[in-house]
Parts: sequence; structure tokens; C-alpha cells
Amino acid sequence: MLAKNDRLADENRALLASRGITAINLMSSPGSGKTTLLERTISEIRHRPVAVVEGDQETRIDAERIRRTGCPVVQVNTGAGCHLDAAMLRDAIDRLAPERGALLFVENVGNLVCPALFDLGERGRVVVISVTEGTDKPLKYPYMFAAADLVVVNKVDLLPYVDFDLDACRSHVASVNPKAEVLALSATKGENLDAWYEWLAN
Repeated sequence: MLAKNDRLADENRALLASRGITAINLMSSPGSGKTTLLERTISEIRHRPVAVVEGDQETRIDAERIRRTGCPVVQVNTGAGCHLDAAMLRDAIDRLAPERGALLFVENVGNLVCPALFDLGERGRVVVISVTEGTDKPLKYPYMFAAADLVVVNKVDLLPYVDFDLDACRSHVASVNPKAEVLALSATKGENLDAWYEWLAN
């Protein structure tokens, strides 16, 4: 199954590259703030077109939130499935038809286990955690963090009110993935979003 998925992912990668589309796979546990980060990003990125693939087990709630920004979006419901796969993304790309040169965000199903196992053909992998989840997430879910190019620590505006050690979290990420960058921000307050946009531009 994984071998077939990897072949389809390579096809997706070639297709996206031929159209100059950069796909970013956003992964997290539920409630980390992925959709809020996307809403803010869509409203503030002006230098290139943006499109979104929304993955959830059920409902169109997040897709409707994205649609209200005016951004093209396609919802993928996985039912009992706990992740998106390369075939699902290819179908979504065909339905969405992103503009050439677009930045394509893939908001994966909320889960810190399964999505890490499935290559979609994306250019970058971003894991989003929030300070309300606990400092030890990189140690408890090492494969997810080992697969990340960037770890976003969201909701830093809540740091005075929760038991979260940002320095320890950075150390935990480095212990499982020395190459991953760690970026602390607040999607709701806008804190350090310039660094996020710079990462996307690069």
C-alpha cells in the first residue's frame, strides 16, 4: 500500500512542479490552530495565488471557513480514515485546478500519527502544535516530528497562562529531527507571522 502511495506521490510531485505549484502539507493534532493560521495567511499573502485542500473525517466546516476568505478550496472527507493519501490529493488537485505558480496548502486530518506515514507529493511538511498541548509532544510522537521541515508552535500569546516550556520543546524537536526549524507564533494575535511568511517564500 505504501509503495503504491509513493508512486502516486511522485506523480503528484512532478505534476505540481510542472505547474510551478508549491504544496505544503500541514499536519497537527485537532485544535492546534491550523485553520486559523490558514485564514490569516490567505488574507495577508498577496504575492502569489493561494489554494487549499481541506482534509477531515467528516463535515465541511473548515472548508466553509476557508471559502469565506475568497480562497479556492476543496474538501476531502476520509470517513473512518485518519489521513490523506496521494490518490486523495490528486483527485483534489483535479477538482481544484490551482492556478500556475500557486501556493497550495493541504490541511491534513487532525492526527499526530498516520499523516506522517503518507507522502502526498508535497514540497514541504509543517507540523503545528499549540502551547496548550504540552511540551512533550515531539517525544511522544517522534515520527511525525522527524518527518517535518518546520515545526510551528502556535498560540504563544497563551504562554503566561499554561505550563509550556518553549526552550524544552525546541530541544525535544532537535532530539528527533536536528534539521527541522522551530517557529513560535500566534495566528490569532499575529505575533511573528512575518517569520512564517518568510519561510513560505523560501
